[in-house]
Amino acid sequence: MHIGAVLIFEGPPPAFADVLDHIRGRLHLVPRYRQKLATPPLDTGRPLWVDDPNFNLEYHVRHAALPSPGTEAHLLQLAARIASQQLDRAKPLWECWLVEGIVDDRFALILKNHHSLVDGISGVDLAAVLFDLTPDGPPPSEEQLEPWRAAPEPSPAELVVAGVRGFVTTTAELATRAIAAAAQPTRTLTAVRDVAEGVGEIVWAGLNPAPETPLNVPIGPHRRFSVVRQELSDYKLVKDTLGGTVNDVVLTVVSGALARWLRLRGIRTEGLELRALVPVSVRTKDERGALGNRLTVMRGPLPVFIDDPVARLHFVKEAMDGLKDSKQAVGAATLASVNNLAPPTILAQASRLNFSTRLFNLLVTNVPGPQLPLYVLGRRLVDVFPIAFLPRNHALAIAIMSYDGGIDYGLLGDYDALGDIDVIAEGIEDGLNELVVAARADGRPRRRRSRSKPAEAENGAGAGAGAGTEAEAGNGAEAGNGAGSGAGENGSGQDGDEQPEVGIIPRSSSRPKHGPSADMRAKRMRGRSAPPKGPPRRGGALDS
Repeated sequence: MHIGAVLIFEGPPPAFADVLDHIRGRLHLVPRYRQKLATPPLDTGRPLWVDDPNFNLEYHVRHAALPSPGTEAHLLQLAARIASQQLDRAKPLWECWLVEGIVDDRFALILKNHHSLVDGISGVDLAAVLFDLTPDGPPPSEEQLEPWRAAPEPSPAELVVAGVRGFVTTTAELATRAIAAAAQPTRTLTAVRDVAEGVGEIVWAGLNPAPETPLNVPIGPHRRFSVVRQELSDYKLVKDTLGGTVNDVVLTVVSGALARWLRLRGIRTEGLELRALVPVSVRTKDERGALGNRLTVMRGPLPVFIDDPVARLHFVKEAMDGLKDSKQAVGAATLASVNNLAPPTILAQASRLNFSTRLFNLLVTNVPGPQLPLYVLGRRLVDVFPIAFLPRNHALAIAIMSYDGGIDYGLLGDYDALGDIDVIAEGIEDGLNELVVAARADGRPRRRRSRSKPAEAENGAGAGAGAGTEAEAGNGAEAGNGAGSGAGENGSGQDGDEQPEVGIIPRSSSRPKHGPSADMRAKRMRGRSAPPKGPPRRGGALDS
């Protein structure tokens, strides 16, 4: 269960020795990157992090070059192969690959580390170890480049003692919390009720598994990797105009892409709602930057049965609002906190309850990244494509990260089950275009302008609402599918015009002008004393 990212930089690649010194000079800021897991004898306690006395930086940092012409497709194939390989549990659980030979004078870093090392939101903090905010970052000092000395490796008896010490410490913390809770009985009862309701919701979810789809099949060890580049300003335009959050828009776009992919595979989507496992960090503000995993999960809706993109967004928004108001996150956080106390057997059972693969169809994780440019050895980072992991019997995982005005998707798929993974990537592009067209046809001004680079404005990021963008040109035929929708719910503020309501099942796009049904409609129209008020219905002309 390793995660990672493909980082693409502009400019010529640095020397491999310079990359080694750059990482070596900053590893003291992340001591766990020099540590490995040690298990107490006979599984008498949880695995502990200990210094690796045989740590070798050259083992963890690798050097590779793409075959000519070094296209991005070659880079993604290499990333897929690296993601297919397991990490050595006897060593620190991370790798970094310097990849040269990419077209357009670029190079890449491919990062891989086990998810227990860091969760996504804390990983953004750890990026400060490698990245600088300016091109002229400080070079490593001679002291930082001095050979590192590991602490003595604990003996089996010391590992047992360390496990007991951790258990005693955790028990003491629980006792302190119990005393504090007894001093505030009303608040404690409320918290206990919320936790009980949350755990109950998770158990109930376990009794309602996700539907079976071609995504939920036995998988092999090999992977495919595909990417999508988009602009954060387009997501903000959609959410500001049609409602919801950036994460709601992401789930809506993914739903549309999966709906088209399922139909191309001959799967009927009527009444079908997929479920996404959405990781949620339970790390508090005081814990930001701390090492370790503080991650729990919730199930998000993917309504592939809704054809209209705006109606799909409204459905996702209402469902996610309901999840946020529910106690599911509280219960998941409670199960996550059990990790500090439970023996391995109980811990495994709790993990299965909270992370049962029957509960979801795929993993969808959205990590907010820094909205300013970052540099490594003077080279500017231009793209960050995150790499998630595939749980058992799950052939697709989608990871999303925003960076410097853009949003980058990384789609990881099983090699055999998802030979058509690029179809899903294309569906993500088309799904966002549909929502952007609908948002601009709504008639309300944009609240924010993109902070992306002017050169990327051709994608619809920096252009004004009235500019002729690629999205509008390529999807103009679909503008009627969502134009004006969403304003009735959120209020347009334009002379109080009533907007047509968006239905879950789209109306027919045309009606026959001849025949018995057309004659009956004509009679009804002649019997009316006045023409109908309000705008015409979306998707069809007025009866005549």
